[in-house]
Amino acid sequence: MTTEGENPQPAATAAPPAGAAKRALVGRLSWGLADQAASSMSNFVVGIYVARSLGVTAFGVFSLAWVTYGVVLNVSRGLATDPLVVRFSGVPEASWRQAVARSSGTALGVGAAIGAACLVAGLALGGSVGPAFACLGVVLPGLLLQDAWRFAFFAAGTGRKAFVNDLVWGVALVPAMVVAARVGSVAAFVLAWGASAAVAAAYGCLQSGIRPRLSGARGWLREQRDLGYRYLVENVSLSGASQLRAYGLGAIVGVGAVGAVRGAELLLGPFLAVLMGLSLVTVPEAARVLRQAPHRLGRFCLLLGGGQAAAALLWGGALLLMPDRLGALVLGDVWHSAAQLIVPITLGVAGAGLGTGAAAGLRALGAARRSLRCQLFASACYVGGGLGGAVAAGTVGSAWGVAAATVGGSAVWWLQLRYALREHHHNPISEVRTS
Repeated sequence: MTTEGENPQPAATAAPPAGAAKRALVGRLSWGLADQAASSMSNFVVGIYVARSLGVTAFGVFSLAWVTYGVVLNVSRGLATDPLVVRFSGVPEASWRQAVARSSGTALGVGAAIGAACLVAGLALGGSVGPAFACLGVVLPGLLLQDAWRFAFFAAGTGRKAFVNDLVWGVALVPAMVVAARVGSVAAFVLAWGASAAVAAAYGCLQSGIRPRLSGARGWLREQRDLGYRYLVENVSLSGASQLRAYGLGAIVGVGAVGAVRGAELLLGPFLAVLMGLSLVTVPEAARVLRQAPHRLGRFCLLLGGGQAAAALLWGGALLLMPDRLGALVLGDVWHSAAQLIVPITLGVAGAGLGTGAAAGLRALGAARRSLRCQLFASACYVGGGLGGAVAAGTVGSAWGVAAATVGGSAVWWLQLRYALREHHHNPISEVRTS
């Protein structure tokens, strides 16, 4: 059992020389940025290709499947891989390998269980939405296992392998998307996207030399329950809020509104992809900072969050200068609806980027109760702002409501990190393992 507090690894380790430590940090962050660039580019290209191939309404259906995948992905991360990066970043290789075998087995099991439910639900729904969800159920195990390898490699400090794995997925996407375009259905695009992820997941087994242990999932869940179940609730509240907002927006305004929001998000795709996978890089690094130089954690988180917020604002400003002709070339018919949402969605992404710096600090400290409270508050504001804005002013109102909610939620994250750092300063060894 553990009690909430500090990252449950050794309270302090001998710090390497400052120059060597900085070079190692820059190297790990560089591979993290490269991996996120590969991931975000793949997501961006898939979204653009599907939007141009299907049109705004069918793209809205694809977006509903995408949002649902985001919920399931966060279930897997909360139970399987978030505890891995918090507790097994920078540990001896033998310990890491055992943890990764059980963690990846847990991710695979989550994909199989929820995938079966999606398959049954999709077959029961029918219509235009049902086939997309049925196909999502088929490909979920591969999607979640691929994501689990990325977490595992960053926990080991070998981000290069995660980058290569994402490149393999991107290469496999090319022929898969071409075939899907010839079929011309949402279901075909979902299958193509998931099948290419399965190729990368299989390659991850070769890269790591580790076979996922489904039989180890129960033991992993039991041992990590003090963090895992809180992270599960936290992650699901985040992605569940996004899903509720998408479904609610579709019901209030129409499915085309979901496609318009997704189109605007695609224009900010590099930053949204970084936010989605941020813990791959930042939580392991924050954990290392905590072990080697605890007094620098707050500054590390501030630089991290502030840098992301500034980059999002610069990117959004560039999008406002983009000519309509170029926007239509990128998004096709979706552009005209998406262009109205650039300003509020940019502000929302900047607010989220600022908040993720504080979130990484809370994760590194193992302050699961505090981070859970923050996420529940932020998610409630997200749903309320998104749906309340939709009722008041349609799609544009929903985007402004989400922007206001995200900025407010970021302030709460930083307030809680301040309290957690103060507690850690007064009680630096507050978490002890007894098993």
